Amino acid sequence: MKILMFGRGVIATIYGWTLQRAGHDVEFYVRPGRAATYGEAVDLDLFDLRRRVWGRRVAEKWPVRYREALEPDHDFDLIVLSVPHHRLPEATAFLAPRVGRATVLVFGNLWTEPLAAVGALPPDRIAWGFPQAGGGFGADGVLHGGLLPSVVFGTLGRPPTDREQAVRQAFREAGLRIKERPDFRGWLWVHFVSDAGMFSQGLRRGSLSELAGARGDLREALLAGRELLPLLRARGVDLRRHRGGLLPFRAPTWLTAPALAWLTTHVPPARMGLTAHDDPDAEEPRAVCRDVLAEARRLGISAPRLEAAEPLFARAGRPLSPVRDVAEGQS
Repeated sequence: MKILMFGRGVIATIYGWTLQRAGHDVEFYVRPGRAATYGEAVDLDLFDLRRRVWGRRVAEKWPVRYREALEPDHDFDLIVLSVPHHRLPEATAFLAPRVGRATVLVFGNLWTEPLAAVGALPPDRIAWGFPQAGGGFGADGVLHGGLLPSVVFGTLGRPPTDREQAVRQAFREAGLRIKERPDFRGWLWVHFVSDAGMFSQGLRRGSLSELAGARGDLREALLAGRELLPLLRARGVDLRRHRGGLLPFRAPTWLTAPALAWLTTHVPPARMGLTAHDDPDAEEPRAVCRDVLAEARRLGISAPRLEAAEPLFARAGRPLSPVRDVAEGQS
């Protein structure tokens, strides 16, 4: 399969590497001028958990191919679109006239109705998924991250189409297990409010990286997420269908907070998943918290912990880039 990763963010890079190692033909779309800045290879430092419980450490310089233009008559089979939710409208507006014959995998957070979120992208060309990887680029340019052995896919109330099945097969060929979420809309929103709980506490401490091993802070993050469960109900999410995802918020925090503290101290991929997010000016945590709080207020749902953190995310982080900068991708 010929695959275009939209941008060279963390998610695009980790899965681009994974898919290319499985024999797929992978390129990256980046905005004009970025290819020369990035150079011909990416320095990787990854924990790959596909075959080992504690992961296999991968440290290598991976040669990559970039393109700075995308014409409608391209021959890509799949475009992987993984950008922060607040930059998705720009990205989909850019891609809509350039989809060609490809399937577009929307691969990340959403807080609005999924079909509304993708704008003018043709609905019959879309596959829905969510990454199970993360990390960040260090000051030295090295991508430090982790790749879990599964990836999440879902649909919006119907069986997967042939296009969606072909995308799933590409990820299976890369050694990844597929986790199906039939209520993908609800699953995305559950994940989004859990992010809001974690991000709100991360902003209190300066960045998400400060939560690693911090039992008290993790407890507050879990309680912030718990306070948002009524918001999910108000939006029509059937919480009974998401018991597993909600367990950390419903279980006693005297049990869950120490467990998370231990994981983020002693398990390298879990620790790296937090410590790599050390940018105090990152916009995504602020955008997630702002959007969740705005919806809670619209629906009359009390969210005291999120409201208390509002002074920290009411202001923007780094200014949003121009429309073509959406190709930087998702961290």
